[in-house]
Amino acid sequence: MKSYPTEFLRNIGIFAHSGAGKTSLTEALLYNTGVLKRMGRVEDGNTVSDYHPEEIKRKVTIHASLVPCEWNNHKLNFIDTPGYADFIGEVKSVLKVVEGAIFVVCAASGVEIQTEVVWNLADNAGLPRFVFINKIERENANFEKTLNQIREILSAKVVPLHLPIGEGENFKGYIDVLKNKAYFFDGTNLTEGAIPAEYEERVLEAWLQLTEAAAENDDELLMMYLDGAELTPEQVALGLKKGVRAGKLYPLFVGSATKNIGIRDLLDASCELLPPPQKNYDHPVAYVFKTLADPYVGRINFVKVLGGSLKPETTLYNFKKDKPEKIGHILFMRGKDQVQSQEVNAGDIACLIKLSETGTGDVLSLKDKPVEIEPVDYPTPNMTIAILPKSKNDEDRLSTALHRALEEDPTLSLEKNLETRQNLLSGMGELHLEIVLEAIKRKYGVEVVTEELRVPYRETIRKTVQVEGKYKKQTGGRGQYGHVWLRLEPLPDKEFEFGEEIFGGAVPKQYFPAVEKGIREALNEGVLAGYKVMNVRAVLYDGSYHPVDSSELAFKIAASQAFKKGVKEANPVLLEPVMLVEVTVPEQFMGDVISDFNGKRGHVLGMETQGRWARVKAYVPYAEMLKYNIDLKAMTQARGFYTMTFSHYQEVPPKLQEEIIKKANLNKKEEE
Repeated sequence: MKSYPTEFLRNIGIFAHSGAGKTSLTEALLYNTGVLKRMGRVEDGNTVSDYHPEEIKRKVTIHASLVPCEWNNHKLNFIDTPGYADFIGEVKSVLKVVEGAIFVVCAASGVEIQTEVVWNLADNAGLPRFVFINKIERENANFEKTLNQIREILSAKVVPLHLPIGEGENFKGYIDVLKNKAYFFDGTNLTEGAIPAEYEERVLEAWLQLTEAAAENDDELLMMYLDGAELTPEQVALGLKKGVRAGKLYPLFVGSATKNIGIRDLLDASCELLPPPQKNYDHPVAYVFKTLADPYVGRINFVKVLGGSLKPETTLYNFKKDKPEKIGHILFMRGKDQVQSQEVNAGDIACLIKLSETGTGDVLSLKDKPVEIEPVDYPTPNMTIAILPKSKNDEDRLSTALHRALEEDPTLSLEKNLETRQNLLSGMGELHLEIVLEAIKRKYGVEVVTEELRVPYRETIRKTVQVEGKYKKQTGGRGQYGHVWLRLEPLPDKEFEFGEEIFGGAVPKQYFPAVEKGIREALNEGVLAGYKVMNVRAVLYDGSYHPVDSSELAFKIAASQAFKKGVKEANPVLLEPVMLVEVTVPEQFMGDVISDFNGKRGHVLGMETQGRWARVKAYVPYAEMLKYNIDLKAMTQARGFYTMTFSHYQEVPPKLQEEIIKKANLNKKEEE
């Protein structure tokens, strides 16, 4: 594939809820541009963009896939994106590098939640876009109902360029409103013909809507329109182009990806109406928006060239990593197929392989001309699992595999919880994490098992006590002697505080640090179930020492023993972490969410509605939220999403405390 100048490039994301037909549309676009001799099918696992084994197995898009093609002397970089909420990170990465979008809506299913979510993201980005009503031949297809949904949920600025002739099993073709032509489908091909008489009134109505929308985006056309002049199709097309590029109107097309209907009009409109990329810089600049980790090829970085041009053997600088990077092979990728390139111009998208340090979000530029790009606001992972290798011999290999997975996916996170001694992998949902573990097994041969998440409970005291600790040991030579009196007090707003009130040198100052150290070490294992102790103030107020036998070790041991003894006497209780949860759902589900929080021992802080959406904030114990991602999907037909952050600790109800302590002590015995 040759290099194209910037003005003849188009970068276009294809977005929708899963199942609307994004991947089938991508196949049709490739077929019409001559890339494919025959369209693949998602059901058969042979499409260009869904080529990863996990995608073929599940028949859904998981990875954003670049599929460039050529049409009317333009290069169109289409990017097929996932439609499941679990993979919203891929969608956000793509939104960062495209100048246009095609939103696919199923004529039978209508506007589904993920389409709405991504449309709002495109709004925030000011992205020009089309809407393609797909599957018009499908049973239960309803064009008018779908169009009304689109205008109500997505935007009132959506203007039909196409009208269907029939729908469902009665679908016969479509009408191009701008060209004033009808196209009839005979089961195999489209043929041009006269607009049926029964559609003339509907076409006129659509033409007037289109004319008005186009006129509003050009001052000269608006004056003509207001003066009663009839605009020509060429003038309407000009106003349409200005409106699309300004984000003030969104043309709507209709057709069928699998039947190859309406696809060429989409290609024409992509070249004529959507904007080219901008040349942001006069020197080479490349932004990495996606990374694939291949166990054989190594790291594959997908880059958009923001300025200048990229050529092999060029050395650029990664300021984020503070490392030079020499460009080796430059590839144009189409799905999994690769073609080498000797130059990539500003605005184009390509792949760089085997860069040593560069990852997603990094920018490469000349060392004396640093460039900063605002980072993508990736969502916080909201589902966590505890993982470990099935074989202990695979611990190092698993560590490497997880590192590669984190390079690929900015919505993954990995944490070693020192309190629960678990490796915690967090992602955007059950499917997301399941696929990550499958890919690790496939790519790196490491089988991963999961275990039950342990909640990092804490222990604290509820009353003030005074307690003695004495450590005395005589072994023939110099002995050991340490003696302390501690006062333990509840300290609600602070994890721990150490103080001393020694008078008359009962305990020399040189041993104060050893006493504090002994207490701090004792904090790590409580007396109820072995959880860390918090919210305690320990005061050293008396004791004694031996001029020969006293030592730091003796005072450390004495303090530790005194502290543990004191906690037992100070009415110890179990604390649990409480999360601040914010849930956003369609308004009709708000009552279900609140009821569910009440059943989870939650405390609702407030609720608000904004349009069709409702937002609920609540404090909920972490132990009740371990599988909330699954619960919320079931409760809202997968139409809700949430964020969760740690807020504070609170006392566990007595009955639950007994169960938790019993289970913790049982586990401790099994480990021993």
